[in-house]
Amino acid sequence: MNLKKSTRIYIAGHRGMVGSAVWRALVSKGYSNLIGKTSVELDLRNQQAVTNFYKKEEPGVVIDAAAKVGGILANNDFPYQFLMENMQIQNNLIDGAFKAGIEKFIFLGSSCIYPKFAPQPLKEEYLLTDSLEPTNEWYAIAKITGVKACQSIRKQYNKDYVSLMPTNLYGSFDNFDLQSSHVLPAMLRKFHEAKINNNSDVMLWGSGTPMREFLFVDDMAEAVIFALENHLPEFSYNIGVGKDITIKELAETIQSVTGHQGKILWDDNKPDGTPRKLMDVSKMKEVGWEYSTELEDGIKKTYKWFLDNINKIKEIKIKL
Repeated sequence: MNLKKSTRIYIAGHRGMVGSAVWRALVSKGYSNLIGKTSVELDLRNQQAVTNFYKKEEPGVVIDAAAKVGGILANNDFPYQFLMENMQIQNNLIDGAFKAGIEKFIFLGSSCIYPKFAPQPLKEEYLLTDSLEPTNEWYAIAKITGVKACQSIRKQYNKDYVSLMPTNLYGSFDNFDLQSSHVLPAMLRKFHEAKINNNSDVMLWGSGTPMREFLFVDDMAEAVIFALENHLPEFSYNIGVGKDITIKELAETIQSVTGHQGKILWDDNKPDGTPRKLMDVSKMKEVGWEYSTELEDGIKKTYKWFLDNINKIKEIKIKL
């Protein structure tokens, strides 16, 4: 397609952590015709509402950063919602875009789509080669269907529909609710609250031995814009940094950034999740993109945002 700075670009989930980062990055690069709708203005689970939206707004590009997300606890407690609502959201967006004649669609997936015990680092071709991690398989299955839907449209109709699989993301506008957040923001909040509570001890889930990879969300936004401005030859790309650390090392880094001086305790009766989840990012690097923000620098920026917004920190409450 002939992409211009004035092209109408719809960002689904524009108020979320990823969507808002993409919006900021697009504005900074001069894109002037962005479309965003809140969940009150447009219920993405409603097929007819999405169809009507496409007819009215006529976007030229769709970036799907909308999803129902959460950590191990939320995924485990609400499997039906994580499966069904995510399928409804992405199916309506993808099929609606296809039927509306939209030529470019960027679908944001998740690294949890890969098998639990897949070889490390995770390559794109490992998709559907073995069983998933049970604690988040519902979300993973939904995301897999989104990837395959985009792939099938690309294969059958030759449209530029591409999927980006981010590793664990963190940054501004993250969810810091301890009941539904991911590991990094949950830790950051725990260490901050322990620091101001006379440096009390911090209890963390699991053994601390699993290894994880973390990407600053502003880097993810840059990857999305790279995919927007280029025609990528493959249907799916991993987006990450290509290196990981243990959860224990992550905790110690966050403890240092926040200035907490108490003890770190580990509750090994709680699940660890996948033992390791490192992305092979060589395909994205080959086409010309790689990350730029190191983990400690990203955590410092995230902690500053957390402190600046502490009275209105986003907390996602999972509802039936």
